[in-house]
Amino acid sequence: MKKMMVMLFVYSLGVVMPLHAQNDSAKIATRHNGNRLALPPLGDLIDSALVKSASVQYRRLEIELRKSNLKAEKIYWTRNLGLQADTRYGTFDNFTSSSNPQSTTLFSSTNRQFNYGMGLYMKLPLGDILNRKNQVKRASVELEEAIRLSKAQEEETRQAVIRLYEELLMRQKLLSIRSEALGNARVNAEMVEKEFRNGVIPVSEYVRISDIVSRAASEYEIEKKEFALSRLLLQDITGVIINPLPEN
Repeated sequence: MKKMMVMLFVYSLGVVMPLHAQNDSAKIATRHNGNRLALPPLGDLIDSALVKSASVQYRRLEIELRKSNLKAEKIYWTRNLGLQADTRYGTFDNFTSSSNPQSTTLFSSTNRQFNYGMGLYMKLPLGDILNRKNQVKRASVELEEAIRLSKAQEEETRQAVIRLYEELLMRQKLLSIRSEALGNARVNAEMVEKEFRNGVIPVSEYVRISDIVSRAASEYEIEKKEFALSRLLLQDITGVIINPLPEN
């Protein structure tokens, strides 16, 4: 009874495996060709990532802000200079005098008139005078700091793109290797299936080959997932859609 169950199990494997094995070699080759990517040049991907990165753009905007602050500090002293104007309209008492060698006479008159005046003023607060050099120096240091942080962010973005690019190339190669290994395993399984049916090999060898095919299929699917993940991450950081190469 036990022997019969083993034979039924092996027979079921033998029925399923050839159905897949006959066409899987061609399917694997086709899928492998579809996983070959039309990768743009690395430099183009880096440039695109620098344009897309919100962190890089933030650092560049911060530089512009620090430049504006430095300009403002350099002309800050001008706030102590200015023009002052005054205008008045109403009834005013006007006095005039008439003098002669013997006496001086004052004459008073009341008129409605419009008076105005304008003048230049300058204030010299001691705190501004003593602290101006430090304020300009601080603004200069803040600008230099913003520039360095921007360069550091750009370097970090470039390095991330390079790592993802090389990761994707490696995953593409590994997927090709897994694809070829799976194809070879399934071709070998076809031969083993025929030999088993002809009684050339024992059941244990047949089951061992079946396990090899299962492991190869599992490794292929895992590598395919890692390959797809690497591709999506590179597309996300660069904003560039990476398409498969057209089939010949």
